[in-house]
Amino acid sequence: MTRTRWVAYGAAALALLAGGQARAQVPHPADSWEFALEAGYLAKIRNNSPFDYRIAPVNLAWRSPATRDLWQSPDGGRLVLRHRVALVTEAIMRGPEHHYVAFSAAPSLELWSADRRTAGFFEIGGGFGFTNSKDVSGGQGQDLAFNWYTQGGVRRQLDDDLALTTALYFTHHSNLGMTDPNPGIDVLGVNFGVVWSFR
Repeated sequence: MTRTRWVAYGAAALALLAGGQARAQVPHPADSWEFALEAGYLAKIRNNSPFDYRIAPVNLAWRSPATRDLWQSPDGGRLVLRHRVALVTEAIMRGPEHHYVAFSAAPSLELWSADRRTAGFFEIGGGFGFTNSKDVSGGQGQDLAFNWYTQGGVRRQLDDDLALTTALYFTHHSNLGMTDPNPGIDVLGVNFGVVWSFR
């Protein structure tokens, strides 16, 4: 084997070793702060109101780095707990109200594959906000309304700092019995997101 070929093999081995070390130094996606922009479409699923609600949510969400590792596999898989806080804006496409603006917070469970590229996630939480109630029978009885939501889906990393999410998303609105009747809103649909990590 010629000296030139030995040099080429040695350079290739060093490049692979350096690439592996650089990859090991990149933080795990679950260990970074991040923002997400999420949008979806939700349809009424329960007959607690005579109106056939259709809602288009847009959420600006913030997630903390992992606060706890609940499980780790020998090959690098992880189940982690994070915190999520979101500014919720909803366009009410069908119903007497027109919009809902709120805050929500929830723990977020994420199950990561060993290659750090794919994760399943589940969130359940709630908050409060304001709608433009119309004093219409079957509609919301007051502007103040509480929300409860849950979503479960899949996340895919495009690179170390950018990811896409797809989720099944449910939300419930209620004023906790402050008015009578208190019809509430229950809607279910899909939610898509773009996630940006920062360090």
